[in-house]
Amino acid sequence: MEKKPLLGVGRNIVALGVVSFFTDVSSEMIFPLLPIFLTSVLGAGKELVGLIEGIADSISSIFDILVGYFSDKFERRKDFVVAGYGLSSIVKIGFVLSTSWWHVLIMRGLERVGKGLRTAPRDSIIAASVNEKTRGRAFGLHRAMDTAGAVVGPVLAYFILKLFGETNSAYYDIFKLALIPAFIAVAVLILFVREPRKPAEIKRKHPFWDSLKQTSGKYKKFLAISVLFSVAYFSFAFFIVRATDIGVKPEDVLLMYILYNAMYLLFSVPVGTLSDRIGRKPVIAGAFALYGLVCLGFAFASLWWHAALLFAVYGIFVATDDSVNKAYVSDLEPDEIRGMALGAYNTATAAAYLPASLLVGILWSTQGPVVGFGVAAAIAIISAVALMVYGK
Repeated sequence: MEKKPLLGVGRNIVALGVVSFFTDVSSEMIFPLLPIFLTSVLGAGKELVGLIEGIADSISSIFDILVGYFSDKFERRKDFVVAGYGLSSIVKIGFVLSTSWWHVLIMRGLERVGKGLRTAPRDSIIAASVNEKTRGRAFGLHRAMDTAGAVVGPVLAYFILKLFGETNSAYYDIFKLALIPAFIAVAVLILFVREPRKPAEIKRKHPFWDSLKQTSGKYKKFLAISVLFSVAYFSFAFFIVRATDIGVKPEDVLLMYILYNAMYLLFSVPVGTLSDRIGRKPVIAGAFALYGLVCLGFAFASLWWHAALLFAVYGIFVATDDSVNKAYVSDLEPDEIRGMALGAYNTATAAAYLPASLLVGILWSTQGPVVGFGVAAAIAIISAVALMVYGK
């Protein structure tokens, strides 16, 4: 009798989910606190927060297209994934040693280089480990396990802050403890994740530019619209800063961040499965529009429960954006060039993250939050309409 795949998706998906779980326990003990750490402990302004987070978001995917291509060509995707998670784990030691905003800038950038090394090859492994009928579920399950770690991490950080108080040393203690799950993740990856078997007829010998030319028209249209949307997709750090501006305490921001991740966790598998059933495009367009509404909400938020509600809705958006978009790209391109296609998508959209964060940071500082978040909302809603009308 043929064995059923583990959790309906197989061992690789589950193992990669465990890796992402521990990585996010580590990362999310640190990153939700970084905007507060930068502004309250290190004395950085909102412009510097935008610069650091914008560079970090851009750097994470700037080399994805090359990493994806070479992981296809050499058929050694796991090696790239191990290098990426390993680098991100090692450089987190630097947060423990940071005493100035530019230290955080360097460490945040290097940590995101690790993300850039691992993302496209990892997503290619996920896509190749399942068939198209369960691909949305597989990406959704991976994101759900990833997000479970993103719930646990802030919970741990919250209790440490409650126990020791909001002191400078408490932040550094959290950064130290975050190293433990980071290195557990690398060990699980090395021991339990395998390269998927490849069809014998597939040969990855195409030159780089030929691989790019082979991508489909649908892929190119989706990529163009995704880049437009990314101009509105500024750093999440601004939502955290906005919450503190309307009076939410740092430890309560962590609770809202946990709520955001809980919604992300709850919706990752359902939205992935929904896209398997009704198609990816309407689900993605709906997510773009939802993000626009979140931006509008933060523009006019004035009470703590406004922020809590918006963090929850934002979790639904990210659950969709992180799973369904990758499943859609994987559907559009064959395994032969899939790593490169996923990498090109990550690189192209990431190129807009830095100007997006800088734009909102500058508009917020000079014109106020209504203008900053309002411009982003308009771009997001235009992108949703463009995907439904032109993304065929």
